Amino acid sequence: MSEEARRADTGFLGHPRGLAILSFSEAWERFSYYGMQALLVLYMTQHLLLAGHVEQVWGFAPFRRLLEAAHGPLSPAALASNIFGLYAGLVYLTPIAGGLLADRVIGKTRAVTLGGLLMAAGHFLMAFEASFLPALLCLLIGVGCFKGNIASQVGDLYAPDDLRRADAFQVYMLGIQIAVIVSPLVCGTLGETVGWHWGFGAAGVGMLIGLLIYLGGRRWLPADPAPRAGRVAARAPLAREERRTIALLVALLPALALAALGNQQIFNAYLIWGESHYQLVLGGRTMPITWLISLDAFISTGCMAASVGFWRLWARRFPEPQEITKLAIGTLISAAGPALLAALSVSGHRASLGWAIAFHLLNDIGFANVFPVGLALYSRAAPRAIGGTIIAVHYLYLFAANLIVGWLGGLYETMGAARFWLIHCGLMLIAAAVLFGARIAFGRLLAPGARAGLTRRA
Repeated sequence: MSEEARRADTGFLGHPRGLAILSFSEAWERFSYYGMQALLVLYMTQHLLLAGHVEQVWGFAPFRRLLEAAHGPLSPAALASNIFGLYAGLVYLTPIAGGLLADRVIGKTRAVTLGGLLMAAGHFLMAFEASFLPALLCLLIGVGCFKGNIASQVGDLYAPDDLRRADAFQVYMLGIQIAVIVSPLVCGTLGETVGWHWGFGAAGVGMLIGLLIYLGGRRWLPADPAPRAGRVAARAPLAREERRTIALLVALLPALALAALGNQQIFNAYLIWGESHYQLVLGGRTMPITWLISLDAFISTGCMAASVGFWRLWARRFPEPQEITKLAIGTLISAAGPALLAALSVSGHRASLGWAIAFHLLNDIGFANVFPVGLALYSRAAPRAIGGTIIAVHYLYLFAANLIVGWLGGLYETMGAARFWLIHCGLMLIAAAVLFGARIAFGRLLAPGARAGLTRRA
């Protein structure tokens, strides 16, 4: 499609029709991904890793030996937590390889198609005990091929100076948020109340729907550029201040990883804790624990919108804080969430769902000022010549966070619930202190005008 045609295409909410194709495709992909992830730890602890079942899993004995070589002997619950952490962490590494595959070898369309097929295969393989490990491998490779490449096609729909681009990504993210709300209600409920294979099968069907939408609307999507194989064009060396900025952004990744612990633990040990510490009876029926993930996604959507509105109102009367300051404030608020869970753990009775809402509010108000604000900081502060690479590096904090979450979750049985959540709170407070310290020591380097000043000096 020519640039003129792209500007003239307003067939979907004032945007190109390709945005509808990509948004619905990604929403269904996220439905499948989060539907499966909502069930993963519960499936392992309540079924797969129990005697009489774990022996059926192809290749599990050597895989378990590798994990226990790193962590020591693991109970089924600790083993499930470490497997979850490894899987959830690697999800943020494989898109780097998927992007290289698309850019240099097969193009984005083929990469997205391959990713969708592998993810669908992985979900269906999850329905069988024996194929558990091949299923996870298919899902990891599939997400790597699908996620980053379909997101980049959203930007390709617009000319470089088309101001609709930012609004397009908001529409795109809205579809993802809706999928995160709905998927645990569908896949989680089926898996917990009907059968595990029903939940995983529903996730697979969702992935196939997303892939069919993508392929059916291919004519509305941007054409793939020629793969960039061979030599890369030479670029000017980075200035001294740019190198310092990159070093600082990389140095902040461990703090961001610690800041995300409370949020990332929601898919793991939090579900196990919630089953024994919340009153889950609604209208005389026990609520599936996976519904808490839908609750979190619903609250998170509102908190992100409220956070944007709050800072806009704040800016009318006061100077708006730098991103690094918002990150520190968000981490401090999020740390109150695990502190609340620690208090509930020693209360001696099951907490009402009102306390669950309170926890998710604290977590999501804080995280609304961590994840999107961190992305904004890294995209703005990164040197323009390597902006894409820095964004990929930024996601490594989620890789590290999920590995830590898996390791901590493995300790849940042995340390007690209150101490478990206090450790999360303490690590997050350390992250907040580091971020506040970085604001004091390096605020000038990360300030919004820093790069402009560098450009003028150059």
